[in-house]
Amino acid sequence: MGQTITEKIFSEHVGHSVYAGEIIRSNIDMVIGNDITTPISISAFNLSGATKLANPDGFSIVLDHFIPAKDIASANQARISRDFAKKHNLKNFFDEKDMGIEHALLPEKGLVVPGDVIIGADSHTCTHGALGAFSTGMGSTDLAFAMITGGNWFKVPESIKVVLSGKPGKYTTGKDIILEIIRMIGVDGALYRTLEFTGSTIEHLTMDDRFSMCNMAIEAGAKSGIVAYDDVTKEFLSDKNLAREPRIHYSDDDASYVQVLEIDVANLDPVIAYPFLPSNGHSVSQAQKDHIKIDQAFIGSCTNGRLSDLKVAAEILKGKRVHPDVRLIVTPGTQMILREANKLGYIDIIVDAGGVVSNPTCGACLGGYMGILGDNEVAISTTNRNFVGRMGSRSSKVYLANSAVAAISAIEGYITDPR
Repeated sequence: MGQTITEKIFSEHVGHSVYAGEIIRSNIDMVIGNDITTPISISAFNLSGATKLANPDGFSIVLDHFIPAKDIASANQARISRDFAKKHNLKNFFDEKDMGIEHALLPEKGLVVPGDVIIGADSHTCTHGALGAFSTGMGSTDLAFAMITGGNWFKVPESIKVVLSGKPGKYTTGKDIILEIIRMIGVDGALYRTLEFTGSTIEHLTMDDRFSMCNMAIEAGAKSGIVAYDDVTKEFLSDKNLAREPRIHYSDDDASYVQVLEIDVANLDPVIAYPFLPSNGHSVSQAQKDHIKIDQAFIGSCTNGRLSDLKVAAEILKGKRVHPDVRLIVTPGTQMILREANKLGYIDIIVDAGGVVSNPTCGACLGGYMGILGDNEVAISTTNRNFVGRMGSRSSKVYLANSAVAAISAIEGYITDPR
C-alpha cells in the first residue's frame, strides 16, 4: 500500500510503516518555543522535576512577539526564557542579538531540514513543511513533554492532495493560492489533515511562496502543510550549515488521499480575504470595485515578511508617496532580511515613500504592538488572520492580501489591483 510523504516521514521516525489514523509515539527533531508560550512550557518542565533537556540541540527558543520588550510584563516574560536558556546553556537561543520571527529565522539558520518532525507552541509552526518536513503547532504543555522526553504522541493525519496547475501571473503569489484554497474549503475544511501541495505550478513557486502556503495551512484547520523537496528547496538550503542531513521523501503514486483539490493558478487573480475570516476571499478586482478605504497598510509577519515581499513593495513604491491618510508599516522577518533589503536599496525606497520599517517582530499581527489598529480603522495586511480584534480594536477591520496589493493600496488609499 502506497504512502504519502507525511506517512513516510513518520514511518522513518518510528522504525516501521505507519498510515493515516494511527496513534504513534515519534521522536522530534526540533522543538520551537517563543517568548509568549515558552514560559508556560518552562513552568511545566520545572514542575515535572526534570533537570535537563532530552535533546538540547533540538530545542530552540526565539523571542519574537514582544521583543524588544514593549512593557514590563513582556520584559519579565522574556527573562524567564533568557534565564532558562542560560541555565541549560542553550545553543539555539535567539533574542535581540540575532533577531527574527521564528518561522523565518529557523529556516534561515538551517535548524529545520527536509524529513524532520518539528513541533512548536505556535500555530504557524506548519510553515516549515515548505521544506519537505512534518511541522505542526502544539500546546505549551505538549512542548514541555517533548523537552523532557525528546518525543511526543501524534495521530498520523490524513492528507488532502492539492494539485496546482499553470504558471502564476506576475502579482499572483503563494499567499493568493492558499487564500483561494481556504476560500474553497473553509476554515475547517482540512481539520487535522495535511495539505500536500503538488502539481506543475510548484516549479514556478519560490521558497517564499511555499512558506506562505504552508504557513496558512492552519487557517484551513490543517495539522500541517507540506511541499516535497525539489531543486528550489535544494538551492535554498545550499548555503546553509544544516543541523542534520536532509531525509528526502516523496509520496507514492498509489498513496491514499481523503480529498483532491485542483486549482488552475494561471487564471487565479490576487485574492483578498475580507473580514472576519481568512475564508472570506474575493478577487482583488472585486475589492477595487468595492472602493475600500484603508487607514493602514502592513507588510510583514511570518507569512509575508521575507525578502521577496520587501522587493515587490519597493518596486511598486519607487518614486511614489504613501497616501496622506495611510500609515505604511513594514516589518522584515529577520535581521538578515533587513540587512539584505538595505543593501539592495529597498529600505531607502520604502522610507522615501513615507513608510516606516520596524525591527523583526510578530507584534502587529496579533495586535500586540508596532501597528495596533484603533476604533473603526481599516487595514490591508499581509498577515494570516483577520478575526474580530485581531490587530487591535474590536471595531477595526483587517483585509488579508499579498505584499504587492498592500504596497499599491498604501499609495492609492484604497484596496487596489497592482496589475
